[in-house]
Amino acid sequence: MSEPSPMTFWDHLDELRSVIIRSLVISVLAAAVAFCLKEQLFAIVLAPRTSEFITFRLLGVETFSIHLMNTGLTEQFMIHLRTAMYAGVLVASPYIIYLLFRFVSPALYDNEKKYATALVGSGYLMFMLGTLLNYFLIFPLTVKFLGTYQVSEDVANMLTLQSYMDTLLMMSLVMGIVFELPVVSWLLGKMGLINAAMMRTWRKHAIVAILMVSAIITPTTDAFTLFIVALPIWLLYEVSILIVKSDK
Repeated sequence: MSEPSPMTFWDHLDELRSVIIRSLVISVLAAAVAFCLKEQLFAIVLAPRTSEFITFRLLGVETFSIHLMNTGLTEQFMIHLRTAMYAGVLVASPYIIYLLFRFVSPALYDNEKKYATALVGSGYLMFMLGTLLNYFLIFPLTVKFLGTYQVSEDVANMLTLQSYMDTLLMMSLVMGIVFELPVVSWLLGKMGLINAAMMRTWRKHAIVAILMVSAIITPTTDAFTLFIVALPIWLLYEVSILIVKSDK
């Protein structure tokens, strides 16, 4: 039997187009389902604004509820659409990653496939862990502090739905990216650009950078919330040192 002829550039381009189209289709379908499940979707999204949220109940936080308002004619519909799209991409992301990996994997050697699988799998897992940590801990504490903070009882807080959603999505994305630190460290260690001794030497500088990043992620003035954000990032840095060391 004759061996199959190698794919041309245009064949690869057609395959890539097929991957992109299938990724878009599954994302749109998942987003459509999320859009139709409006009540369930926003029950999850808006849960951190009250003391009934699981994190506040576990911490024994006093009763509070933050009222959100809408100021634009099309704002609620557009927020509904954007949130559904974000949820759709999040749900479809495992399949999208699988399609992309299947497209790239034929060009990799067996040992490269092993490392690529570990890199993609761990990267996805860490991003999801960062997103979940933000939803269950960092964002609720931020909302609680900023949503109930008043310079005077005469000045009432009137928070918009747009502000709430922008903060949630931005912080989720940032925390997902920050949690890629061990994966990036492992990759840089494999490339010989960093090592465990170097990371230990720069530990003090890293802690300062972590505090700065934490202050940006959570624009609050209390030390407790800053500590809550900085602690897991610092732990990620220490774990990264162990990963780089053990991989040698």
